[in-house]
Amino acid sequence: MSSDVSDQALSQILSSSNPTTIAEVITTMEAIDNLLPDHDGLKWFNLLYKMVTVAVVNNPPAQGWNDAQWISRLDVIFARLYFDAILSSLQNAGTPRAWQALFEARFNTGVDRVQFALCGMNAHINHDLPLALVQLSTELGTGPDENSPQHADFEAVNEILDVVEPEAVQILATGIVGQLAQNLGRLDDVLAMWKVRKARDTSWTNAEILWQMRNVQVLRNKFVRTLDRLTGFAGRGLLISIDK
Repeated sequence: MSSDVSDQALSQILSSSNPTTIAEVITTMEAIDNLLPDHDGLKWFNLLYKMVTVAVVNNPPAQGWNDAQWISRLDVIFARLYFDAILSSLQNAGTPRAWQALFEARFNTGVDRVQFALCGMNAHINHDLPLALVQLSTELGTGPDENSPQHADFEAVNEILDVVEPEAVQILATGIVGQLAQNLGRLDDVLAMWKVRKARDTSWTNAEILWQMRNVQVLRNKFVRTLDRLTGFAGRGLLISIDK
């Protein structure tokens, strides 16, 4: 299947998808995974994201979520920002700079699968996550609070990521069918650039800042544009080609 044909099918999947539950989010991710060929870098971020989402559903904290409805709604809002970013790229309609690095390099054979996955995580966590938190806060009428049960749930997701991320990196490094496709030793510097727990903590802080700016639209827009630009810059650094 050519990239043009797969992109048309991808656009159709996303245009007809309007997930309101985590199960529907996972179904959309599975459709994307089944569609995209192995030489498309977007496939590898989508795979990582799907693994994380499934793990959040299947491995709640031992004591349970403090606010399961909150974590579920956040996951849906968060995922829809990812789907919207893909669709905007396919339609040439104002794609965030945070995502442009990944979309422009999707078929670059000099970039490893792990790099594509980390670049997507960079865009999604550093740019999309604060926006998702603010959107949910707006729906609920209360801002992010580090002393809240919801923040405790947000932190609990870090524990899930600590388990899933190494497993995902191993799959991305060795290939789905087990062939040695990557040399992780050459990716040490790239992997060292990415710390998911730190990125999520920063995103919560940025959501708090954005919430305080909610009534000062000019400043809020400037903050979002700066965040978008810096995230895009970091994403390009994660995609530096590595000699095979």
